[in-house]
Amino acid sequence: MQARDCPFLGFGLGLRSEHYKEILSTNPNVDWFEIITENYLESGGQPRYYLDQIVEKYPVVMHGVSLSVGSNDVLNYDYLKQLKILDKQIKPKWISDHLCWTGVNNLNMHDLLPLPYTELSLKHVVERIKIIQDYLGRQILIENVSSYLSYTDSEMTEWEFLSAIANQADCNILLDINNIYVSAFNHKFDPLAYIKGIPVNRVHQMHLAGHSDYGSYLLDTHDAPIIKNVWDLYRQAIKITGPVSTMIERDDNIPPLYELLSELEYARQIVNE
Repeated sequence: MQARDCPFLGFGLGLRSEHYKEILSTNPNVDWFEIITENYLESGGQPRYYLDQIVEKYPVVMHGVSLSVGSNDVLNYDYLKQLKILDKQIKPKWISDHLCWTGVNNLNMHDLLPLPYTELSLKHVVERIKIIQDYLGRQILIENVSSYLSYTDSEMTEWEFLSAIANQADCNILLDINNIYVSAFNHKFDPLAYIKGIPVNRVHQMHLAGHSDYGSYLLDTHDAPIIKNVWDLYRQAIKITGPVSTMIERDDNIPPLYELLSELEYARQIVNE
């Protein structure tokens, strides 16, 4: 297994406004924070006021939802310019976004939409990621999304598609364990085959989150605690990849900070096993 060329940050949380004051007043046992990029692109306002204080105490990474690397629309250079400015200001350890498209004809669907896994789509995404990385002057991480439909035109598995993009674009991977579990249930594939099928040296970060179970399908909602099956998959993933910087995502039904810290401590225990 080839060693990854990035630091192991330890165990982090998604930075949410509900916890700003408590983080600054209590200095919780969190190794790093992940910010949602779009919440901090403006240089003023309350979010940046708190972020500027938090980055003095903790490492941060940037996680965006607007690159839309799979779209046919022209790349949004206004957004990329803002991204580059924020990068220089807060100096994140890395920048990530999603392997998806988010709209068409400049209409943002505000959803992370899956791509057909074809050679044509692969070439298109690779070219766009290369342009983005050249503009930013650094590699980015691409995250696997959860999905609820598949394309009849697909020519390869999702993990083969993600692997080819990472290798050909020379970018790295943010592996969302919950998304793998959700998509594996929805599309009836083996989640462990997914993890075994990707270049582990390119996996620089992992996400853990909760989802909603609707019986016949699972929905990635980030509004609930992580279930046992996802923890078990994380444990299996770590055996394959070795320690990877891991964080807990919660985007709705935000609990008290101590509940997230408890989940984070459990992730530490799994890796320390």
